[in-house]
Amino acid sequence: MTLLRAGIGKEHGNSCSRRCLHYGTIVRMETLFSNAEHRVRTQNAPLAARMRPQTLDGYVGQEQAVGPGSWLRLAIEHDTLSSVLLYGPAGTGKTTLARIIAHSTHAEFVEVSAITGTVKDLRREIEAADSRLLASGRRTILFVDEIHRFNRSQQDALLHAVENRTVVLIGATTENPYFEVNSALISRSRVVELTPLDEGSIRELVERALVSEEGLGGAFLLDPDALDEIVVLCGGDARAALTSLELASQMASPSGVAPARGEEPLTITLEHVREANPRRGLAYDKSGDMHYDIISAFIKSMRGSDPDAALYWLARMIDAGEDPKFIARRIFILASEDIGNADPQALLVAEAAFKATEVIGYPECRINLAQAVIYMCLAPKSNAAEASIDAALAEVRTGPRREVPNHLRDRHRPGSQEYGAYLYPHNYPEGWVEQQYLPDGLERGAFYQAGPRGWEAWRLEATARDRM
Repeated sequence: MTLLRAGIGKEHGNSCSRRCLHYGTIVRMETLFSNAEHRVRTQNAPLAARMRPQTLDGYVGQEQAVGPGSWLRLAIEHDTLSSVLLYGPAGTGKTTLARIIAHSTHAEFVEVSAITGTVKDLRREIEAADSRLLASGRRTILFVDEIHRFNRSQQDALLHAVENRTVVLIGATTENPYFEVNSALISRSRVVELTPLDEGSIRELVERALVSEEGLGGAFLLDPDALDEIVVLCGGDARAALTSLELASQMASPSGVAPARGEEPLTITLEHVREANPRRGLAYDKSGDMHYDIISAFIKSMRGSDPDAALYWLARMIDAGEDPKFIARRIFILASEDIGNADPQALLVAEAAFKATEVIGYPECRINLAQAVIYMCLAPKSNAAEASIDAALAEVRTGPRREVPNHLRDRHRPGSQEYGAYLYPHNYPEGWVEQQYLPDGLERGAFYQAGPRGWEAWRLEATARDRM
């Protein structure tokens, strides 16, 4: 019996050893395969992905958002993050911050695609997070890149889970969250804005990529002029800068293969950078913040009588393929809003420019737009048309009802002979006669205040002389 038990025990033990050994072999094989796959993926990944830092110490720029002593940095370092929306242009480090959080947190890190994800996907992850929290007390961080692409029902599906902290949400967006994200979700999160990287940060990232083993590994040198060009071309976008560097390194190597360790490094020149970037493209989103920021700068430059600035913003829009009729409409509005009767010709010029965009189109209509823009900049300015109609509308909407003076009323009705005499201005030498036109309770000058410049000011003086 003892022998049998011993025999059974020995056999069982051998079986267990075989299973454990087999399991261990599987684990080791999976680890080897995983490491091999990771190496292959890394070797074939873009330079920007290979250079993505794993810790805050390697993160460059955004001092205002994640610098020493900031809320976000302390929350990451202490693993006490609450829901946050990272807002900023492409290439400013939103996804990198999320990856750093993934590597530094003890919580489960889950990512859902805002492009392909559905409400069902969100609910599945929320249910898993709830089970995880109840079973082990482990938190879940849910990262949603480009969260503004989620529709309202998808965003609503997150509300309860974020509110009771079933999940800690990290949402990344290139669009203003106050316009694109559910206000209830914003109220449960903290918005952290990331800005385009400054030149110093871009230079640091490029120089790091040149020598890093994850980057170009010292196989290339970079001319100072080439570095300057990369900094200018990227426009504060770290990903664009590293992509330019990678493409330029390929142009610098005739064989397309980087020099091996110990071989003489190749030099990346200004010409290589320009060959790799034959056309510079600055960020512009026809329906996003950049669109509204640039059109705002364009209008304010014309209002401020600065033709150089107005032409620059015009060129930014033209280069990005903005609808020329949209640009012409803004010029059309400004002609009355900011110039008005200081130069009545401005409205005609704006109209002609709008017609030109309809009839001619790009690329030639750029010249018509430029002519109109320069005219608007150089024209004398007056906002009297806008200010006066707004003042009159305010009186109509909030003031008492005012009757038409009897002598101005229509005469085609019985009893109109009792209205009193209407004085016909053309019967008088100056084509004008003193007469009440406003309703009782309002005086001349209640709404219209002529501007002190241009035709409007000249006519005001002439009218005053006529009335003397």
